[in-house]
Amino acid sequence: MANDEKKLHIAMFPWLAFGHMIPYLELAKLIASKGHLISFISTPRNIDRLPKIPPTLASLINFVKLPLPHVQNLPDNAEATSDVPLNLVPFLKKAYDALQDSVTRFLEDSHPDWLLYDFAPYWLPAIARNLNIPGAFFSIFIAASLCVCGTKAHLGERKSPEDYTVPPPWIPFPTTVAFRLFEVLKVFEQGLTGVEDDVSDIFRFIQMLQGCDVVAVRGCMEFEPEWLRLLEDLNGKPVLPVGQLPTTAFDGEDDTDIWLWMEAWLDMHSKGSVVYVAFGSEAKPSQTELTEIALGLEQSGLPFFWVLRTRRGPADTEVTELPEGFEERTKERGVVCTSWAPQLKILAHDSVGGFLTHSGWSSVVESLQFERPLILLTFFADQGINAKVLDEKKIGYLIPRNEQDGSFTRDSVAESLRLVIVEEEGKAYRGKAKEMKGLFGDRDSQDRYVNSFLGYLKTHLQPQKHE
Repeated sequence: MANDEKKLHIAMFPWLAFGHMIPYLELAKLIASKGHLISFISTPRNIDRLPKIPPTLASLINFVKLPLPHVQNLPDNAEATSDVPLNLVPFLKKAYDALQDSVTRFLEDSHPDWLLYDFAPYWLPAIARNLNIPGAFFSIFIAASLCVCGTKAHLGERKSPEDYTVPPPWIPFPTTVAFRLFEVLKVFEQGLTGVEDDVSDIFRFIQMLQGCDVVAVRGCMEFEPEWLRLLEDLNGKPVLPVGQLPTTAFDGEDDTDIWLWMEAWLDMHSKGSVVYVAFGSEAKPSQTELTEIALGLEQSGLPFFWVLRTRRGPADTEVTELPEGFEERTKERGVVCTSWAPQLKILAHDSVGGFLTHSGWSSVVESLQFERPLILLTFFADQGINAKVLDEKKIGYLIPRNEQDGSFTRDSVAESLRLVIVEEEGKAYRGKAKEMKGLFGDRDSQDRYVNSFLGYLKTHLQPQKHE
């Protein structure tokens, strides 16, 4: 069979976070729609919680459920980062690493043409190589984050948290992209550099970049060309952008009662007037932060729709609360929703004029595909780098904060929201969000990136696989 006609079998193994699994699933759907077979490997509970896929793709996406090994200190049924408070995530990584044997057995039995893996399974590139399966590190992090991370050669260069607050010396072009001190302190706290006998995140990243055959990145040349080129230069291997992977809702799902009341509420507000507030499945503001966000929303005078997460899984004992009387005082113009909400449908609604977000890349893509300007409030991980990239390109506005401890005030929340959504000064952000629609929501462009990626995978198969 000629290479261009060959149907591939691609296995995918994302990290146990929905911010990772969802982009992996988006790429899986796009590849399956071209007739290729996907084996999507995760744990039973995670697979059961993924969005439904269209029936037309059901025969081409095979969900491989591998039970998560039991690890001390990890609560029962905790299979994703959103199921546990941040201090228990290292135990989730230990359980994930313990999947090594069952993943190996699956690969031995099925021998896919390619394996796409995330940043976390640092042990997997060597296993794939032994089995003669080519591997791609598919990064859901943008190229700028990977460049800031560096390579093995840079490992000892940054010794203190302050070293991360300036662009690293290996970036050859002028940029402001770096962590703020409070962000990097939080990243250190959460295992970027490793705790006790745990493997550090930076080690995992570097092992993946070193061990893979090719780096696939969620992104496009039109958005971050300088970072994609630098990533290739730093790692000395092909870097293939796969597009921004805008989330596609499965249209076969009926409008639920939940959406019907939300839509009715949004319909009551004028175009571009509502602030949508959501911090993803992971980020949970502290009690102090939650209070300032709430009082800032109240002070702004703008209508708002807030999807609020008050705890991370049943093991999270620090349940946060809204300020006393807040809901009563704002009930005429605001909604606080503590259950699941259809973010894509909310952002698509005309009344939404801006998105107060944690800067997680899936939320950024969803917002920009509907031309919604961004007000940025980061919490952890790569969000600080994402926010600085958006800030540098004038696509998102950073809420002013104390660089040392990350604190912010209700005044800065209120002023930032008003600036981006209604004031003359924020016109630049509103205009830039409109400009970005072509990059973040264009299906034809997305299709070209996937075709190009598949073309590369087909021409770099192991020869003995189809003699």
